[in-house]
Amino acid sequence: MIGKLTGTLDDKNPPQVIVDCHGVGYEVFVPMSTFYNLPELGVKVTLLTHFVVREDAQILYGFATSQERAAFRELIKISGVGPRTALSVLSGMSVADLSQAVTLQEGGRLMKVPGIGKKTAERLLLELKGKLGPDIGLPSSMASDAQGDILQALLALGYSDKEAAAALKALPKDIGVSDGIKLALKALAK
Repeated sequence: MIGKLTGTLDDKNPPQVIVDCHGVGYEVFVPMSTFYNLPELGVKVTLLTHFVVREDAQILYGFATSQERAAFRELIKISGVGPRTALSVLSGMSVADLSQAVTLQEGGRLMKVPGIGKKTAERLLLELKGKLGPDIGLPSSMASDAQGDILQALLALGYSDKEAAAALKALPKDIGVSDGIKLALKALAK
């Protein structure tokens, strides 16, 4: 229905913004990742949108990137996850972090998001598996099983997500798990 809004940012009141499009102010709910990257009031802004029509309301959700909108659409397809919960997930973690958590089946990372309990986190991991691929924010280097195993090993050894991801980028794409771990540890030791 409404796929994109371009207009002047009229008001910001988290998680809602008002975008003035030629005299018509659209109320748009945005995740905090989008909210923090918005310009100041009175500046032109473009948001990709998802329009939800319910019995009692018509609500517009806005996103800075197509990856955020695609992840939102995958989230709301899951039984028991509505637009508000999906917005909360995207406010609590980036699309890349969500993709990584699903790939590595890390429910604990999802449970850090307010409103996501153990059962919901498990359902998200199950339902999203294989749906948040390279086109939705997962780096292509993470697509192989060996790369995922290497990353999981580095995280288990206490390295941060950023350190482990940086070490993975330096590795050849077709490297085995044990050789990859050895090379990654050498790179991280420098």
